[in-house]
Amino acid sequence: MSAIADNLAQIRSELTPGTRLIVVSKYREVEEIQAAFDAGQRIFAENRVQALLERREQLPEAIEWHLIGHLQRNKVKYIAPFIAMIHAVDSAELLREIDRQAQKYNRVIPCLLQVHVAMEETKFGFSPEELLAFCADFGNEEYPGIHLAGLMAMASNTPDETQVDREFAQVEALFHTLKNGAFAGDAGFCELSIGMSSDYRIAMRHGSTMVRIGTRVFTR
Repeated sequence: MSAIADNLAQIRSELTPGTRLIVVSKYREVEEIQAAFDAGQRIFAENRVQALLERREQLPEAIEWHLIGHLQRNKVKYIAPFIAMIHAVDSAELLREIDRQAQKYNRVIPCLLQVHVAMEETKFGFSPEELLAFCADFGNEEYPGIHLAGLMAMASNTPDETQVDREFAQVEALFHTLKNGAFAGDAGFCELSIGMSSDYRIAMRHGSTMVRIGTRVFTR
């Protein structure tokens, strides 16, 4: 498992100041995740609720768990008591359910709004136009159980780095539009979750504060 520690060290050496590493543990063995934990990693992410619940039972309590995949409203109740951040909020209905479940546990759950800029139609998220319209009408007082902390996006799955760069630039521009507009004065609106194993270097050039990396961590 020393390869995992070496991979983590290499990735951390590349991170720009202010960028945190979120290790994506989906499809990995518990022993591999434990090895990453033993190498100092504390933030892990799953994309399915059931897998997250299983991993949480098997791994150290010190892990900060994030959910990065599409979340169904009927699954929110299972993670509301403990989840550290939900990255892929893709509808107002989902946000309302997270708020409702969070209040049951007297929690405020940090959430990121997912914006869809990729070419693939299979990806979830608000369109840029929907995002701006939603945020223009957003009021924190209406959602006491959540905190909108920023944006999340995925670039197209393509080897064309110019395309990826263009999409991340679009997300970055949206983030700054909101930070200087609808969320002006809200210091907590500060997270931009973009970048995965294949494109995190490009994402960091566009202000990523969270890179979600799995493959590069666990490759031996």
